[in-house]
Amino acid sequence: QLELVESGGGLVPPGGSLRLSCAASGSALDLWSIGWFRQAPGKEREGVSCITSSGDETSYADSVKGRFTISRDNAKNTVYLLMNSLKPEDTATYYCAPAWYYTNCRPVYDSWGQGTQVTVSS
Repeated sequence: QLELVESGGGLVPPGGSLRLSCAASGSALDLWSIGWFRQAPGKEREGVSCITSSGDETSYADSVKGRFTISRDNAKNTVYLLMNSLKPEDTATYYCAPAWYYTNCRPVYDSWGQGTQVTVSS
């Protein structure tokens, strides 16, 4: 029932920032832990960050820790990913999905939306 739509991607120079949004419908967002994932061409999809349903705990991949911040506003049915100090290797399509926070933030379903493209380039 939960439907998620990603937005906020774009083209940004190295060192720049973007804030991605994951907007939910069809179910109460506060029932779900949410993960952000990304996939670059020719690479496996990888987990980026994760947040519990209440937002009281967060986790990050080592590659983004200290640069990215995940947050959520359940009243707005939205999860955010603030990406600072972006690097070219952050270039990927970014997806959000329900996840098992305490099981390495593995996605609950093998079902993905359109994602939002992030390109970091000068």
